[in-house]
Amino acid sequence: MSYKNLFRVIALLAFSLSATPMMAAEDHHHHHGAAGPRLTLNNGQKWATDEALRQGMANIQKAMGEKLQAIHANKLPRAEYAKLASRLETEVSGIVSQCHLPEEADAMLHLVLAEVGGGIDAMAGKNRKADPRRGAVRVLGALQDYRRYFDHPGWQPLAE
Repeated sequence: MSYKNLFRVIALLAFSLSATPMMAAEDHHHHHGAAGPRLTLNNGQKWATDEALRQGMANIQKAMGEKLQAIHANKLPRAEYAKLASRLETEVSGIVSQCHLPEEADAMLHLVLAEVGGGIDAMAGKNRKADPRRGAVRVLGALQDYRRYFDHPGWQPLAE
């Protein structure tokens, strides 16, 4: 490869690396303007839950709690994140198939489950660029939202 071609490759690489954060910032900024559905309370009250939802969410929380220390210490191997994701995916499927909430509560629940699902995808490695640890943090955030917006008697937050 000639020096001229080498210089072009380096210049192109440098440009692409410097442009990436700008494009990400533009994309990130664009999403802030989009008003999508947001979690809200039910006229100031938490949304009702049913047994299937409570059991499934408790199982998700238990699974996350078992790995919490390793997640926080950044010591959970990718293979373990994938196993955890599979376990959580099973619980979410159970919630979706067995939970029967009123329409408005169900719409709010789907916002929480969408966050759980996004975290599961990252933990499972469905997007190779996604950080599985960030996926776990996303699931933990969804659990906090669940606690904040849904009436689940006896629900205790994970000790972080």
